[in-house]
Amino acid sequence: MGIAAVPSATRAQQPATIGLLSSATMAEWAQVAVRKGLGDQGFVEGRNLAIVARSAEGQLDRLPALAADLVGHKVAVLFAAGGPVPTRAAKAATTTIPIVFAYGGDPVADGLVASLSRPGGNVTGATFIGISLTAKRLQLLHEIAPQATDLAILVNPNGTLAESQVTDAQAAMSAMGLRLHVLKAVSDAEIDAAFAAMEQDKIGGVLVSTDPTFGFKFRDKLIGLAAHYRIPTIYDSRDFAEAGGLIIYGSNLADTWRQAGRYVGRILKGEKPADLPIVQATRYETIVNLKTAKALGLAIPQRVLLDADETIE
Repeated sequence: MGIAAVPSATRAQQPATIGLLSSATMAEWAQVAVRKGLGDQGFVEGRNLAIVARSAEGQLDRLPALAADLVGHKVAVLFAAGGPVPTRAAKAATTTIPIVFAYGGDPVADGLVASLSRPGGNVTGATFIGISLTAKRLQLLHEIAPQATDLAILVNPNGTLAESQVTDAQAAMSAMGLRLHVLKAVSDAEIDAAFAAMEQDKIGGVLVSTDPTFGFKFRDKLIGLAAHYRIPTIYDSRDFAEAGGLIIYGSNLADTWRQAGRYVGRILKGEKPADLPIVQATRYETIVNLKTAKALGLAIPQRVLLDADETIE
């Protein structure tokens, strides 16, 4: 758009253009949250802001071309969401356009930034790492299925968060005197096999670990298999509960996306991404899907319901 070349007398009337690059179509709550963050900084789509959105629709190999397309639109900022892969694609496409991410993971381990406090380069953003919540999720799962002596954690063995979550899960289960089964899956067939193994081993409940692959590629499959095998399952984000998952405990994702939107607005005002430390989640929520609980024949304990931030009927 060449905003810098617009004469100063009319520059205020020229809308800023940002690009949205995502692994899949952004959920309505995420779109609303990003726009709220932009609005906090005085940017409103259709007034002084234009948004060009590109989604890979789950086909991650499309992301490099989509990132290049957005760079070709001469966007002022790239917003990347849906795991670390969109941000990697954006980084490969440009070293000069600022990039802001929002996702659940460790951006240092994923190679997106140099450090959380001083990201460096042209990338910053907001994240919900979520590994420290593993013990709390297993405690909730045990409360929902108190008769179970064996619980499982499902991890993506290629994920940067897998090892830490397994370590935390082992410590939590040992403290509760329960047995932990670690199941690894990264493909459709492996996920099918994992749930079949859980049925055979009479697993009383499973924690689907925090991993972008599970959230964006296999969400519906995981929920469907949990229903098919009637295994109480806890997840990390509201998307799972809204799609039929039994219970989630995790970061308030709307707050994370709003913080990322605020960063986009601040950069549009002239701040540099290298000077904006990574925002880490501080707000958490529990959501229970009562319709799913009923289908599974589960009576959710009153204490869990009282502590829940939201229930889905």
